Amino acid sequence: MTDHKHRNSIEFKVSGRYALFTDPLTKVGGEKCSYHVPTYEALKGIAKSIYWKPTLIWVIDAVRVMKRIRTQTKGAKPMEFSGGNSLAIYTFLADVEYQVSAHFEWNEHRPELSTDRIHGKHLSIARRMVERGGRQDVFLGTRDCQGYVEPCSFGEGSGELDGAGELAFGLMFHGFDYPDESGDGKLHARFWRPTMVDGVIRFQHPQDCTDRKFVRDMRVKPFGLGQSQLDAEAEAIAMGAAE
Repeated sequence: MTDHKHRNSIEFKVSGRYALFTDPLTKVGGEKCSYHVPTYEALKGIAKSIYWKPTLIWVIDAVRVMKRIRTQTKGAKPMEFSGGNSLAIYTFLADVEYQVSAHFEWNEHRPELSTDRIHGKHLSIARRMVERGGRQDVFLGTRDCQGYVEPCSFGEGSGELDGAGELAFGLMFHGFDYPDESGDGKLHARFWRPTMVDGVIRFQHPQDCTDRKFVRDMRVKPFGLGQSQLDAEAEAIAMGAAE
């Protein structure tokens, strides 16, 4: 189960009491119902919470669903734009656990950071951050759902969906093409048709997704850190992780 590995990959387990993986194009207002499995974009967000620099882009290779898919419905009172609160019903995933395999690629649309493309430095820091549970708080689709990260070897141990066979999910949100990663000054949403086999979903690379929807124009934010600042920050992180 490790044929997807890359030279610069990390593997981690993420778990939590609840998760809410929704299509962001339809999540405005009212009721919210989670997809039955994590989206690529949600897992990419977790990888970025573990470790991220604008020099690199996280690519999610695969996710393994370790526990049976369970849902739980709860009442919520989201704030309205006009003020006050409304009553809504959210359907969460309950008691979730996933194994994730990911690797990073250089962001070719950030040429000003080309001198920071040091494979060993970023991989070492990323793996240290996995051991520490991430640099930032981890969320499973929404801030209401706290997640917890720890190291693992993808495919190790027994999962409750082992031997469950093949399950197709139809058209599903994959992720966003942000201008600072695509270079075209537009925000697009990607979609795909995932299939889970024995609890494992192997993701299409973003470049291979053919179904896209234009969202809006968006400018690329400039990044001004010099190389000395990047090196100093990376060294401080590495020293803190070793403590």
